[in-house]
Amino acid sequence: MISKSATILALWAFALAGCNHKAEATADSAAIEKQIRDLETQWGKDYDSKDVEALAGHYTDDAALANPGSTLATDSEARRQGISKFVADPAMKIQFSSDRIEVASSADLASSRGHYTMTFTDPESKEPVEGNGSYLTVYRKQSDGSWKAVEDFVTPGPAPAAAK
Repeated sequence: MISKSATILALWAFALAGCNHKAEATADSAAIEKQIRDLETQWGKDYDSKDVEALAGHYTDDAALANPGSTLATDSEARRQGISKFVADPAMKIQFSSDRIEVASSADLASSRGHYTMTFTDPESKEPVEGNGSYLTVYRKQSDGSWKAVEDFVTPGPAPAAAK
């Protein structure tokens, strides 16, 4: 039979272990958030260099890419074609930044929501125009510890208001 003090001691130890686990999760979340920010910085550099292979490499094999005016790309060939067409535009310039990064408690998924501005050639006027909007990217941790996008959705429109 377990004594009352042994039960209390066991519950106290369990609660303390839970607190330590939460501290580890918080530290992991901060580290993962930094990894995602660093990844998005590299992604921006890959757009600057118009490197199709590097850009395509940011996605898992089963990822979905949704860009305005384009068909949903759910396989690597469709994503490569869309990326190739996008970066082939001589006027193409894009800048983006996350406004919020969330990390799942399981630490195997994370999301980044942010805003972008871009310059591209208008299909009708054939002149460079500027646009902006928002994006939501869901990342999945890979077996090698890296992060890749599994869902990447972009929508045009005004950038969201700054968080208060």
